[in-house]
Amino acid sequence: MSNEDRNTEAARRWRLVLGQDAGEALTLGAGDAAVDAALDALYGAGPDTRGGSLGGSAPRVARWLGDIRQYFPSSVVQVMQKDAFDRLGLQQMLCEPEMLAAVEPDVHLVATLLSLNRILPNKTRATARAVVAKVVEDLEKKLAAPMRQAVAGSLNRAARNLRPRHQDIDWLRTIRANLRHYQPAYQTIIPHTRIGFGRRGRSLRDIVLCVDQSGSMAPSVVYASVFAAVLASIKAVTTSVVVFDTAVVDLTPLLHDPVEVLFGTQLGGGTDINRALAYCQGLITRPQDTIFVLISDLYEGGNNAEMLRRAASLVGSGAQVIALLALDDGGAPSYDRNNAAKLAALGIPCFACTPDLFPDLMAAAIQRHSLEQWASRAGIVHA
Repeated sequence: MSNEDRNTEAARRWRLVLGQDAGEALTLGAGDAAVDAALDALYGAGPDTRGGSLGGSAPRVARWLGDIRQYFPSSVVQVMQKDAFDRLGLQQMLCEPEMLAAVEPDVHLVATLLSLNRILPNKTRATARAVVAKVVEDLEKKLAAPMRQAVAGSLNRAARNLRPRHQDIDWLRTIRANLRHYQPAYQTIIPHTRIGFGRRGRSLRDIVLCVDQSGSMAPSVVYASVFAAVLASIKAVTTSVVVFDTAVVDLTPLLHDPVEVLFGTQLGGGTDINRALAYCQGLITRPQDTIFVLISDLYEGGNNAEMLRRAASLVGSGAQVIALLALDDGGAPSYDRNNAAKLAALGIPCFACTPDLFPDLMAAAIQRHSLEQWASRAGIVHA
């Protein structure tokens, strides 16, 4: 590329960044005019203080959404959609099927739809369900295989019983593990370690996901629902999923269909972690084999002192308790630092986790590894 071409491209990009306020000093070619108009509709100086000028017409917004899908890559479209919902208050327009059909499906759109679930008209519900199903299908394709592989591998290792009864000894594994203890004088192996077959006829771990469905946790609810459905398909674990705000809803019977799980949530409202912990305590029947994952920003609207006492009781029972401050790609989350510190003092690891790392987290928990050390190796800052 020549210097002249570089200067032309730089001027073009500056013009698109500055928008129509750039004046006549920088001009655009005919091919970029539509791109500039799409950007200006959202980020330009509009008639109100919010900065854009898409107007209140759902068909017009639907055309704009179609335009940005034509001009920009999917990742940029998702950012612009989120900005449009936040800056221009377009959530209510998602009640129109023609607009909903024009948007780029992603996790944040699903979260927005779920928050509108109670007010969606019947004519829009089928389109909304199709959008949610498409996002869930894409997430399952991306996340299911790593989840199953990580959990199955860790379960296979956890299944080895190191204190077996005589009839449960796996002799092949035991001999291999003790070859270094062969005694030539006696022509035999001294079995320092005995390895038995795993328990049959019952799951090796019980996993309880307790998910805060207040508005700030919306993307985490989406990811947690998909992961819960994947875990439920693994026979070696028993999975329960409970969502809560000021009320508690057990969605375990819906785990065969993550879309049903998502539509069973009611995003928004307050937060009563104490009530959720009280319900989940009743689900735990064998704490030594239970992994309890609380997914919440820890802003408690209920009895905070009682919530901490219940958390301590869960730890004291022998259950593995994990507090995930977020389960999404949103970066550093906002959370109650005081409660996080108090839970950490009880021995409960507290950190945010991305969806890509969640399978490894569950694998480490199943093998009873130190999750603080796991988080440090993964570059995660924990409370």
